[in-house]
Amino acid sequence: MTRTAPAVTDERMIDERLKPAGLIITLLRRPEVGAAVAALAIFIFFSVSTQAFLTPAGMATWLYSASLFGIMAVAVALLMIGGEFDLSAGAMVGTTGLIVGIVTTEWGVTIWLALVIALAIALAIGAANAFVVMKTGLPSFIVTLATFFILQGVNLAVTKIITGTVSIQGMSAVPGFDAVKVFFGSSFALFGMDVKISIVWWIAITALATWILLRTRSGNWIFAVGGQIESSRQVGVPVMKVKMGLFMTTAGAGWLVGMLQLFDVSTVQATTGIGQEFIYIICAVVGGCLLTGGYGSAIGAALGALIYGMTLQGIVFAQWDNNWLKAFLGGMLLLAVLVNLYVRRQAGVRS
Repeated sequence: MTRTAPAVTDERMIDERLKPAGLIITLLRRPEVGAAVAALAIFIFFSVSTQAFLTPAGMATWLYSASLFGIMAVAVALLMIGGEFDLSAGAMVGTTGLIVGIVTTEWGVTIWLALVIALAIALAIGAANAFVVMKTGLPSFIVTLATFFILQGVNLAVTKIITGTVSIQGMSAVPGFDAVKVFFGSSFALFGMDVKISIVWWIAITALATWILLRTRSGNWIFAVGGQIESSRQVGVPVMKVKMGLFMTTAGAGWLVGMLQLFDVSTVQATTGIGQEFIYIICAVVGGCLLTGGYGSAIGAALGALIYGMTLQGIVFAQWDNNWLKAFLGGMLLLAVLVNLYVRRQAGVRS
């Protein structure tokens, strides 16, 4: 009897594990569920409390704002899932815009070549960040913080030396500007809205990142190196290549957002993007990414950016003091961390 009792218990335990998870548990295991609920609540709140929020012009405004943050948030989310941070992401937006602006307006470089030069420099900086992090073992927080200050200083100093000011203007007069604007600064009419092309980029990048994470071997590697880096090495995951690819992806996203802003307004400031790196991280965390890595969602990060975009413009439409936005960001970050922790515990998902 003493031998058969444990067998029955084991069989019951196996049966319990084999039972399909309920719908609620399945939903709770999705990292973007909390962000989806929050986005819906904020959408309803500002739709009811303001008159401009649901107008075509209002919707186009907050969708455009969300798209610029969303592109970066998705890239940052991939990096965070891989267990790293990039605090230079915001400065990279300004750096790439300044490079294109300077080499075209001051040195006469063709605009298409300028785009390639800016992208190459951005990717090289991303690769350098990854190389230093992996070879030295230093936290990516420290390495990219140093890169942030370097880029910030170079953006201001070099731009002022070359142009005498801290901004680049007159991009619309550069030959070929209108041809490039089709890809980065154009818009089209949809349901009465003037939809910016950045929204299309945002949706496409979110879909691509989601497909990579959930349907490819590279996605499995990203989750693996973020969760257990040493175990990943032992089973043959190319950790160096994965980390470098993630840092370069973040840098490339910075280039894309830099181009979207540059060709939309045809000007760029040396301070463009400074301070926004924390907003990207907040959007990713609100979307379900863990600060410890190994868990998160591209869709969740996109929803986090949507929440920020709706709140940013909703506060303006409601004619509130804009300082409340910072308080909202802090509260949203803390609440997201607590909710994510609770949901993961209830759903039985291990970090």
